[in-house]
Amino acid sequence: MTRNIVRTAVVSVGCTECQNIDGLGFDFIMAFQPIVNVRTRTTFAYEALVRGVNGESAASILDQVNDENRYRFDQACRVKAIERATQLGLLSIPECKLSINFLPNAVYRAETCIRATLEAARLFGFPPERLMFEVTEGERVDDPIHLKGIFEEYERQGFTTSIDDFGSGYSGLNLLAMFQPHVLKIDMALTRNIDKDPVRTAIVEGVVLVAKRLNIMIVAEGVETCEESDTLLGLGVDLMQGYLFARPDTSRLALAIFS
Repeated sequence: MTRNIVRTAVVSVGCTECQNIDGLGFDFIMAFQPIVNVRTRTTFAYEALVRGVNGESAASILDQVNDENRYRFDQACRVKAIERATQLGLLSIPECKLSINFLPNAVYRAETCIRATLEAARLFGFPPERLMFEVTEGERVDDPIHLKGIFEEYERQGFTTSIDDFGSGYSGLNLLAMFQPHVLKIDMALTRNIDKDPVRTAIVEGVVLVAKRLNIMIVAEGVETCEESDTLLGLGVDLMQGYLFARPDTSRLALAIFS
């Protein structure tokens, strides 16, 4: 996408326009999955995940995103997530955050592109300080300096920042060396069967040590068994997300199940 295309989109799309997805070319809804603190048995956040209106996967929706609609899709995701999370009662859960994935290549200028998000927060009475933004692994980050600038602006706005899928794709140590988010989410490829794999255990143990020294919170993604959860808890990872606790749900904020 050229910068000229993005600039045009930025000045023409706001919260109201993002609620009307006619210009996007396809429709989608939001599912929510909890991120839980296993030690305190509380919910830290709910992550908003795109789904098709007939239950189609996130991949099928993202396959329809291109250079022409990337900015509008990114903005629409933010507005839909805030609106739906408010409707489902997220604000009634003390200190619980709403985590929203964003496409770094859709953001031309952070302070301008955040306008629709702030408008939506005001419209639905959602405190901006309870928003968390995750940079997605799916897009290649060709300009890490630009991404660093986005994170710095989001921190200035009071948002929590997060690197998603750490250890997979483009979300590696090079990004962490460029900027340090509030939260680092360890990819499920590293957490899956960690209780049986000394190599994965050693890698996650190292990531936890680095995060602790940098004052970064760790979330383990894709946790599916009690054994994985126990091993991660023993390594000092309190925050977890996965089918063991709850699956993504479009109709409600599913309560986490603790063993």
